[in-house]
Amino acid sequence: MSRILMIGAGGVAGVAAHKLAQNEVFAELMIASRTKARCDELKAAVEAKIPQSKLKITTAQVDADNVPELVALINEYKPFMVMNLALPYQDLTIMDACLETKVHYLDTANYEPKDTAKFEYHWQWAYQDRFKEAGLMALLGCGFDPGVTGVFSAYAAKHHFDEIHQIDILDANGGDHGYPFATNFNPEINIREITSKGRYWENGQWIETEPLEIKRQYNFKEIGDKDMYLLYHEELESLAKNIKGLQRIRFFMTFGEKYITHLRVLENVGMTSIEPIDFKGQQIIPLEFLKAVLPDPASLGPRTKGKTNIGNIFQGIKDGQPKNYYLYNICDHQECYAEVGSQAISYTTGVPAMIGAMLMVQGKWMGAGVFNVEELDPDPFMDALNAWGLPWHECFNPVLVP
Repeated sequence: MSRILMIGAGGVAGVAAHKLAQNEVFAELMIASRTKARCDELKAAVEAKIPQSKLKITTAQVDADNVPELVALINEYKPFMVMNLALPYQDLTIMDACLETKVHYLDTANYEPKDTAKFEYHWQWAYQDRFKEAGLMALLGCGFDPGVTGVFSAYAAKHHFDEIHQIDILDANGGDHGYPFATNFNPEINIREITSKGRYWENGQWIETEPLEIKRQYNFKEIGDKDMYLLYHEELESLAKNIKGLQRIRFFMTFGEKYITHLRVLENVGMTSIEPIDFKGQQIIPLEFLKAVLPDPASLGPRTKGKTNIGNIFQGIKDGQPKNYYLYNICDHQECYAEVGSQAISYTTGVPAMIGAMLMVQGKWMGAGVFNVEELDPDPFMDALNAWGLPWHECFNPVLVP
């Protein structure tokens, strides 16, 4: 039964809803979030954009922090699966509700405690036995990074290497929205990632760096030279575990000097803190207040121009010989907006979420337990990327990152 309950009504959910409506695999969709009006707006936007779609869309209000509310909604709607496109703080409550109601689960980002900037999978991996015993599937991190970067790794391991020794994940955004400072996805999550200490995995151990300590420059196809900084990103944890023989894995993301300057000023004056402070008799979290005054990422679509380039550079061995290989996707912000009313950052996350749901519905990706995408057959996903708007490119003997 291709009935989907999607929790969330932000930028990524907007892309996923449009893509679900384009795909005849799906028959029914319920969009649910804390604010039903946003769900109604998204429903109207999809129906206006794709009037020929046969997808039946309904909406509902739900507090994704409240397991009994989630359970009641799931039991009422009886979906095949829940697509969690809400905040990563809510992963565990939604997984609990899926277990109680016996439906499958998918998300795009790993659980993160609201009061601690930690990006780790262990909380969700701890659900393995419960999902397996229930005969249910939980698919974790099915966006782009994490998500497609894991599928790229599984594809490279299957088709191009006997052993992969090193992976560098490069995430470049060449888009310009015209604001002095804005984030391309949820400001709270984005800033927490960037201001946290960096980490990379090498020779069986994690090496920690200061925030934005390691900087490199790389020439990205269709974007040009960009400064990029080493960050910790959650797919490093799962790929270090699941890609056998791996000796080192790093993640780099590009930021312009203006962005870094604004961020450092905000950090220096305490606006990126997640520690509550007293303000006029009430407790506020500075980062949450900052999020409220920054532009909504969903509003950036019509004014963002340029392209993204995200991919993996692999180094390893094939038939006894050293081999270097680069898999990447280029996505145009304006083309994404013309198609689904969103910029490329949301597009590159929402499309893979739809593809993961499609493969689960079709039974091509299905099993009992908790899975990261690289544990599954990459071939049908790679084919779907080409078919659904995120075509991939490959390069042999690419320039390596020092």
